[in-house]
Amino acid sequence: MAIMNCIIIDTNVILVASGQHQDISLECHKNCILQLQLIEKHGHVVIDDGYRILQEYSNKTTPNRPKNLGDAFVKWLQRNKGNASRCTQISITEHHERGFESFPDDPELHSFDPPDRKFVAVSAAHPEKPPILQAADCKWLDWKLALNRQGINVEFICKDDIERFHKKKFGSNG
Repeated sequence: MAIMNCIIIDTNVILVASGQHQDISLECHKNCILQLQLIEKHGHVVIDDGYRILQEYSNKTTPNRPKNLGDAFVKWLQRNKGNASRCTQISITEHHERGFESFPDDPELHSFDPPDRKFVAVSAAHPEKPPILQAADCKWLDWKLALNRQGINVEFICKDDIERFHKKKFGSNG
């Protein structure tokens, strides 16, 4: 998978790269590591300017004492959050029903996980609607088509794993 110019990274990509996800395949683990390495070397990360995304990354890793690639990636992003050539910060405004103004008002997305809405809101608020990199959260399969209709693309790094998790959890493939 080629890295896009701008990308939004779901937290589970970092956690899978860090070895913090059970039942993940070795291939998925390696793919997440590779993606983070490519992003760090050549990519451009999009986050919110209120640091909700960066705070979530930091809460689930140890960037001040990096022990693995995920921790090191978060430390790199903390250092580069103000570097416009490596990171774009997008303003998102909170909304009492949808979580964020830029989160699509689509009935098929009403059940979307509130903690994950910030990733979608950032993509929707960005003029280029950068894709969201996703590793292991199988619920995103259920929302992929509705998001696509809104111009938001989800890049699944671990398609086999995520389909296996979805089938185990919901009894079908996405």
